[in-house]
Amino acid sequence: MQNKGLIKLFAFLFGLVSIYQLSYTFITNNVEKKAATYATNSISSTETDYLDQRKDLEVKYLDSIGEESIMGFTSYNDAKKKELNKGLDLKGGINVTLQISVKDILKGLANNTTNAEFNKAIANADAASKSSSDTYVDLFFQEFDKIKDAKKDLKLASPEIFANKGLSDVINFQMTDDQVKPIIRTKIDESIISAFEVLRERIDGFGVTQPNIQREGTSGRILVELPGAKDIARAQELLSSTAQLEFWETYRPDNQNLSQFLFAANEKLKTLVEVDEPATVTKPESEIDSLLSDVAQDSIDFASEVNPLISLLIPADPGGQAFVRASTQDTAQISAYLKMPEIRRLVPKELQFVKFLWERPTEGAEIVGLYAIQSNRAGVPRISGDVVSDARDDFDPRNRPAVTMSMNTKGAKEWQKLTNDANLNGTGIAIVLDNKVYTAPGVTQVGGISGGRSEITGAFTINETKDIANVLRAGKLPAKAEIIASEIVGPSLGQEAIDSGFNSFAIAMVFVLVWMIFYYGRAGAFADIALLFNILLIFGVLTSIKAVLTLPGIAGIVLTIGMSVDANVLIFERIKEEIAKGKGKSLAIADGFSNALSSILDANITTGLTAVILFVFGSGPIKGFATTLIVGILTSLFTAIFITRLLIEWYLASKDRKLEFSTGVTKNLFKNVHINFLGKRKIAYIASTVLVVVGLYSLFFGPGLQQGVDFVGGRSYQVRFEQPVNPSEMATELNGVFGSGTNVKTYGEDNQVMITTPYKVNVEGIEVDTEIQNKLFTTLQKYFPDGTTFADFSVANDDKAIGIMSSKKVGPTIADDIKNNAFWAIIGSLAVVFLYILFRFRKWQFSLGAVTAVFHDVLIVLGIFSIFGKIMPFNMEIDQAFIAAILTVIGYSLNDTVVVFDRIREIIAERGWSAGENTNLALNSTLGRTLNTSLTTVIVLLAIFAFGGDSLRGFMFAMIIGVVVGTYSSLFIATPVMFDTLKNSTQEGVVETEEVK
Repeated sequence: MQNKGLIKLFAFLFGLVSIYQLSYTFITNNVEKKAATYATNSISSTETDYLDQRKDLEVKYLDSIGEESIMGFTSYNDAKKKELNKGLDLKGGINVTLQISVKDILKGLANNTTNAEFNKAIANADAASKSSSDTYVDLFFQEFDKIKDAKKDLKLASPEIFANKGLSDVINFQMTDDQVKPIIRTKIDESIISAFEVLRERIDGFGVTQPNIQREGTSGRILVELPGAKDIARAQELLSSTAQLEFWETYRPDNQNLSQFLFAANEKLKTLVEVDEPATVTKPESEIDSLLSDVAQDSIDFASEVNPLISLLIPADPGGQAFVRASTQDTAQISAYLKMPEIRRLVPKELQFVKFLWERPTEGAEIVGLYAIQSNRAGVPRISGDVVSDARDDFDPRNRPAVTMSMNTKGAKEWQKLTNDANLNGTGIAIVLDNKVYTAPGVTQVGGISGGRSEITGAFTINETKDIANVLRAGKLPAKAEIIASEIVGPSLGQEAIDSGFNSFAIAMVFVLVWMIFYYGRAGAFADIALLFNILLIFGVLTSIKAVLTLPGIAGIVLTIGMSVDANVLIFERIKEEIAKGKGKSLAIADGFSNALSSILDANITTGLTAVILFVFGSGPIKGFATTLIVGILTSLFTAIFITRLLIEWYLASKDRKLEFSTGVTKNLFKNVHINFLGKRKIAYIASTVLVVVGLYSLFFGPGLQQGVDFVGGRSYQVRFEQPVNPSEMATELNGVFGSGTNVKTYGEDNQVMITTPYKVNVEGIEVDTEIQNKLFTTLQKYFPDGTTFADFSVANDDKAIGIMSSKKVGPTIADDIKNNAFWAIIGSLAVVFLYILFRFRKWQFSLGAVTAVFHDVLIVLGIFSIFGKIMPFNMEIDQAFIAAILTVIGYSLNDTVVVFDRIREIIAERGWSAGENTNLALNSTLGRTLNTSLTTVIVLLAIFAFGGDSLRGFMFAMIIGVVVGTYSSLFIATPVMFDTLKNSTQEGVVETEEVK
């Protein structure tokens, strides 16, 4: 081997850099263990909320030592920024995909025009977006062009549309639509970039280490991952809040017009809606009950009447600006009533433009106030949030958390005028953030408040005031941001994933290391050293490139162990062949490495191509799997080709040393095997055809595939109980609550289920998520121990043992995109590999054989998932992880096939075609390598399947089936198909073909 010195230097530096990069992870882990131990020893488990207290103390400890020097070159805070990033499934937290509303941006650019054609194009684009993968702006332009065809004088540069005052510097009346469109696209892109930066600022203020935020192309989608985030509701509100701050004057709560309107609305609703007759119900005394008792003493007795609206209302709190109150659970119904056109028509002339807004409920609140806001025809507030120049979390004079705001000069003048009006009218000033009234104080200062300083008060926690100040400083989003997909993993489940993932990793490693020594003796030990060095390099590279380690990523690393073994097996088997030819050890080793190189490169390149396609089309954890696979392929090539050889040559440098590439048990394995593979091809064709047909029948006429929420949309919840539960009984109960379509099945142990429901799949918002969780808790409460609260059921914490362990939501639009991406990923990988094999082997028959084998393998895996999907005691839904498994199966099958084809090409080049005799010889000569690699890979996958956690079992099952079937197909499908198509173009094959029939 040439340039040994350079390779040794590179290997040394590569290893040193990897150790250096990983040292930060070891340092942070060590410091955090000390912090956890300190907190545990300081706070007894008998104290109330001991977990929260320990966590707070842990944080304080880490803050106190954050800047202290560690080992003379770093500190905890510095090391934390450079440690190996752990993904959501290993650390817990939240992962969301936000859709910035391009529709809102378009409306804003058009100055919220009332132009009928513009709004019709918007409505049509809305409808088209539900079934199209085109971007919203493209759909809008398409719909606008259709309308323009019917109305010739319509154009985008109309004063009523985009040629308005706000865009006058870039768009004028003379421009054509083709000139306006790129400008609008640019403006939309600028708005999305602005939203991205606003979200980045908010996330920076949230306090999560190693957050990840990135744009997804030009779709207006932004992916945000907050590993380790504990307060999920807080994170969701922070991300989806538009921070639309408004200042309005309220109507006085004693305004008689408001009372008259409520009674008129109540009477009208009696004719519009059906309400159950009032019944006497005995229930526990609560705050609501005591307040309602006041209503019973009212001069007008409604107890015996049906009152759709009045029966839901509670008298206002004296001294406040809310004119009525209601139970939090009734607010949605009341809002729906007040928005009905028939009810809005009853609003008195004096209240013509009134807006009804609820106050922001505090945590655990049973009652909230309803405010009547003095709006106007345009719905524009007296003052908007763009006048706020700064915001800080603070404390009010009574030492309660509050938010103070400073306004610019223009805002200060408007603020003084607004507060003066409120003082004169005896009204309040509602400070509204995202259509929720945070506070509505009255004004006692004559002449109004000067200086532009205002304050938001309420029953806030310190974290809430920090978040409010954070979003106000960062500014409002340019458009609404909806959470169209999310995944939430509790920290305790994340820790379980770490334990199970690394357990499976350790078991797989031990088996591979022992197997290599058992099979190849001392040479196997050298391969093991190279393999361990390979693992060090993989983790070092992942840390240096800031990649995120996920559970599928660990699976990808374990898979690269199998590929690294495969490379060493190929090398060792070739060395054994060269020794059998009578060559000396040094020459045999040199020729063995040289002759194996082509097969190793071809096999790794084909797998690498599928990994690249997976990286391009995948998202989240699947990208993590692809990243580790790509990195693993590169490091495996380096360690197998160079490190193993350096170790072997170093060992043999001493003349008195001998090195065997086998042991006494394995020396003659596969040595005298002469199987007529091609002679058995008809049997294989028949068997494979039967398997594929049965699978296809099951796919199209039988149970079919169980599509997960990734592909159909919906919400899924992993729920754990103390005792085993009956999923069928639970499904019946939940279908009664959510309607048909709700699925419940055992997930792992029999005390854990996965609940999937399409209920309100088209409705976005945190309120819907909370509503569904409330319904789940109410229905499932009887399965939990007495005293279990909603907080126990839903809130994530470090030692959570029951309740929602993880949840996932995928909107229907993004589900369609995921499905399309999966389809193109599979087609793309097949096309790329077909072309690569064609390029390498120069004959389309080789490509046809390889792709036929791949189709065969994929169809059999799909068929097995269809037939056994509802029988197996683990999740076999078709989701993104399954697509990753299919693509990996494609890569593995091609890996195996390419190695066989390489040997066939080599032997035929040496000995000629000989009607398949030499093809059989090539197959037999690679049999040891094929079975050896397949066995080690399957054992590795079985270790992950058994010990790698519930979320990986379906993924691993698909890969196990794929590896077994892929090994079979490379011998009995790919090669025979290649042979049968190639023999017809080879005269010698036509003459002597009878020999292999």
